[in-house]
Amino acid sequence: MVSTGAFNYINVLEKAADASWIRNAAISNNIANVDTPGYKRKDVDFETYLRCAVSGGGSLDDEIAGADLEVLTGTTYTDYGTVSYRLDGNNVDIDTENAELAKNQMKYYTMLDSVSQEFSRLKSVMKTS
Repeated sequence: MVSTGAFNYINVLEKAADASWIRNAAISNNIANVDTPGYKRKDVDFETYLRCAVSGGGSLDDEIAGADLEVLTGTTYTDYGTVSYRLDGNNVDIDTENAELAKNQMKYYTMLDSVSQEFSRLKSVMKTS
């Protein structure tokens, strides 16, 4: 994490990529435990924290600059709310998990691409200075 204003978006994107990485591990664990009796699926909440960090009503630049990066972390939780149709109490649906894994991987690579673009912009600005 870089502590200068020029890297605000990069710092937030880094936090989002970290949360996506944690979510990937949780989904992979869910898939691995699809046949484990009593297992409850896990997921990661990051979007709620991000929404709270940038919903102050100001400009996005100001909100990102003022975001508390310490609270912008992915939190793993157990999903007890999902109805289990199985007699063994396991609530993992393999099709849903595979779809979530694919969606999460696309998000992760998009964030990495965004970080790369931000560095390219900074590099371009430094060349013209």
